Amino acid sequence: MTTNNNNKDKIGFQKLITVAGVILFIGKIVAWKLTNSDAVFSDAMESIVNVISAFMGLYSLHLASKPKDEDHPYGHGKVEFVTAGIEGALIAIAGAMIIYEGISSLVTGSDLKGLDWGIAIIAVTAIVNYFLGYISIKKGKKENSLVLIASGKHLQSDTVTTLGVVVSLIIVYFTKIYWIDSVVALLFGFYIIFVGYKIVRKSLSGIMDEQNPEILNNIIDLLEKNRHTEWIDIHNLKIQQFGSSLHIDAHITLPYYYSLRDAHNEMEKVILLLAKNT
Repeated sequence: MTTNNNNKDKIGFQKLITVAGVILFIGKIVAWKLTNSDAVFSDAMESIVNVISAFMGLYSLHLASKPKDEDHPYGHGKVEFVTAGIEGALIAIAGAMIIYEGISSLVTGSDLKGLDWGIAIIAVTAIVNYFLGYISIKKGKKENSLVLIASGKHLQSDTVTTLGVVVSLIIVYFTKIYWIDSVVALLFGFYIIFVGYKIVRKSLSGIMDEQNPEILNNIIDLLEKNRHTEWIDIHNLKIQQFGSSLHIDAHITLPYYYSLRDAHNEMEKVILLLAKNT
């Protein structure tokens, strides 16, 4: 169950990620111009994916915040899974771009320059990306928002890549062995593809209503800890996730001598328990 304040908070934070993504992208372009590094260029190209994903995430959160209507009786939350899936695919494409650039640099060679300023700028973008990603993942888990979690993982995967670029630039700066730059870019390109695959896999599981053991076990624990003696059995429990909202369907067994009013009151207790704690 989500509130308008939660939705506004998530949208506001996603706006922050979007603005930060644009600024960091500009910073990486400046670093690339200073260093002429293919690895830095690849990292900058990945930041384009960050910016596109941030705008897509912002749109999906706006759409998911719309109330239920006649055409969408369960709300618009499923769009978060679609957006996260596209973002995961874009991450994988960015990884492929980095691999391509790395191989190209190994074949043709590269002449790096201005590494001191390039290292400083790229290092700052890595630090900012990591903390934004950490906060986004933490907030996404709290709000049960796949878009914020996907954005956070994307930012942190970008951090890993950027740190790889920084390390390679430092090594090249002292050793003048230029091919190290390309090899590091290749390694992190494969890593980013793996991260993108995991995000796509999770989004598909949400679209297909695949069982989420973590959510299921949390609800089972909640019911067990707050169980009333009148609740003889709760069975046929099914959970569907619509963005940050959950649709829970279950059957409850109550004493046979209960009137319809008594049975309805007990059912309401279960609904309120779930609504306040999920």
